[in-house]
Amino acid sequence: MESVVIKAAQLILSLSLLVILHEFGHFMFARLFKTRVEKFYLFFDPWFSLFKTKKGDTEYGIGWLPLGGYVKISGMIDESMDREAMKLPPQDYEFRAKKTWQRLLIMIGGVTMNFIFALVIYIGVLYVWGESYLPTENAKYGIMVDETGEQIGLQTGDKIISVDHKKVENFYKVIPTVLLDNAKTIQVERDGQQIDVEISDEDVTLLVKAKSVIDPRYLFEFKAARFGKESVAEQAGMQKGDQIITIDSQEFIYYDQFQQYLRNHKNESILVQVLRDNDTLNIPVKLNETGLLGIHPEAPIRSDFELRTIEYGFFESIPAGIKKGFTTIQDYLKQFKLIFSPKTKAYESLGGFIAIGNIFPGAWNWYAFWTMTAFLSIILAVMNLLPIPALDGGHVMFLVFEMVTGKKPGEKFLEYAQITGMIILLALVLYANGNDIFKLITGK
Repeated sequence: MESVVIKAAQLILSLSLLVILHEFGHFMFARLFKTRVEKFYLFFDPWFSLFKTKKGDTEYGIGWLPLGGYVKISGMIDESMDREAMKLPPQDYEFRAKKTWQRLLIMIGGVTMNFIFALVIYIGVLYVWGESYLPTENAKYGIMVDETGEQIGLQTGDKIISVDHKKVENFYKVIPTVLLDNAKTIQVERDGQQIDVEISDEDVTLLVKAKSVIDPRYLFEFKAARFGKESVAEQAGMQKGDQIITIDSQEFIYYDQFQQYLRNHKNESILVQVLRDNDTLNIPVKLNETGLLGIHPEAPIRSDFELRTIEYGFFESIPAGIKKGFTTIQDYLKQFKLIFSPKTKAYESLGGFIAIGNIFPGAWNWYAFWTMTAFLSIILAVMNLLPIPALDGGHVMFLVFEMVTGKKPGEKFLEYAQITGMIILLALVLYANGNDIFKLITGK
């Protein structure tokens, strides 16, 4: 329960920062062009607000519906659907009275602020923490694969060489590279020979839906840190700090061999030999249908992996952070090809607030928080640029049309477009969050 609260707190803080900065981008350009801003709100406030205060022409407040935020700009057809104000003649301080290029800058102010904020975060993260990763060649014992990995043709013990004959420096970018670059093969070393594992469209569909496909294979070392609910090991007498030596006198070199042995003996009795305070004990344990002992091992598990760490000085972090930001933007744009591809069915994996919240760790970690906030800032910016009425991208689309043709869309048309866009967005929100609920219920 504690981890859920921490995840929720990180999500709310992150989204609140991003929404405020996004709306401030609109607010800043509106004020620059002497356009009146009637409201500046974090969260939406239908019927009532939690807090509000007025300064000058603008009412600042916090709504009760945490689905975003908004600025209400005078003379603009937006989510407020203020039809009465639009019936009056345009005033100099209104959005509709400004030049087209000024209105365009007001509309892209929000996404511009989100992009800049993401770059600033990446610069700061690289300066403070640097960058650590596992080089692919340093996964010296090969890989462990789950069921999805086996289905696409990988095997536990394979050593990743390349993807489409191109080296992937970061081990944890192997599968993302396969997906985002539409790779057709993965080169692995298996039993001393190089093998091409072919990736089909069906394999891509499996990879999109999978939570984890490959992990570095590591040596077996298991010391009990805590027990899960209804742990069969705890019920049998195992204690915190016990270190497993053998099971049924069977020694294990790799952790996956230990896992596989347990899976192969579901609903059977096993003899677990443990080391406890320099004493060796034999503890009979009856496994259930899960084939799990119900133990959380001490972390981190010794892996003997050599990570590569790059440290950045202040001036070095600036170009590196900007490069990281643009690379992240590029990779996120590639994901749209997957989402809109009927072959991959990636749209089935769309998630809502639960999915977003789960990307944060269960314990507060500032590195993870700022890294995920930067990524969410990019997502918010890209999503807002989609040419859907009611989003910034929809307004930009109509403004570009006006700049190219010299004709301004009618206000009635814009009103209907806004309503249509809001319906589309509501449907997307319901679909994404419905996916979350379905996954919670089914466990998929």
